[in-house]
Amino acid sequence: MILDDFDSRPGSATSLLRTFVGSQLRQLGGWISSAHLVRILEALGVPANGARSAIARVKSKGLLLPEMVNGQQGYRVNVEAVPMLESGDRRIFSFRQQREDDPWCLISFSIPESRRDARHQLRRRLGWIGCGTVATGLWICPAHLKAEVLSILDDLDLSDCATLFIAGRPEANRPFADAAAQWWDLDRLRELHERFLAQHSALVGPASSDAEAFACYIHALDQWRVIPYLDPGLPNSALPADWPGQASLDLFGRISRSLAARAHAFARASSK
Repeated sequence: MILDDFDSRPGSATSLLRTFVGSQLRQLGGWISSAHLVRILEALGVPANGARSAIARVKSKGLLLPEMVNGQQGYRVNVEAVPMLESGDRRIFSFRQQREDDPWCLISFSIPESRRDARHQLRRRLGWIGCGTVATGLWICPAHLKAEVLSILDDLDLSDCATLFIAGRPEANRPFADAAAQWWDLDRLRELHERFLAQHSALVGPASSDAEAFACYIHALDQWRVIPYLDPGLPNSALPADWPGQASLDLFGRISRSLAARAHAFARASSK
């Protein structure tokens, strides 16, 4: 299974390239010449040498495959990466907020020491999709993420080591918000939302050119796309009263409505 690369720092050449591939290249037919791809990254502020290094890294991860078309060297989106990219579409563009009466999914697992590498990968990937840690070997997430949890267990060949429970709201010996603050790193999530708000609030409005719209949109999308994975969309009762999540979500929606179409027009023109 090809995975998104959450270790790539938002704004880095590698992360911007992955964002371009996921948001634009599939709509352009899935293939682009090497020269055009370098120019696309230059439009995002990535110099040619950095662009080539990023392409090599993304290729090594299996997201892009080299392919000659009409005598031109280029890259095609790996068909095996499509499920990951489609999952990203759902997360990024259809952020789901947990309602107060929605069910929860508890993930209980016990993995032998002989498979500690798989155990580490499981914890890492559960964290990537927004699961919280109740205790060692017991994680929690909104029930609508159950399919993603099952996919992770299957991919790591750990299905026999885990049991999932669908349950109502957890009862703790403290307010739910206090428990949630211990199970999830809400300070980190707050920082991600507030940084997005601080850096991109000025983007709403007409861009002077399609090139500017493209650069602004891809940079904003690149920073935003990590948030809907790490933030599970907890209900209001699990969050502080001044939680910035809705403001961040609203801002991304306004940026998309303002810039996405012109950004894609620039990408389409620049890929020919």
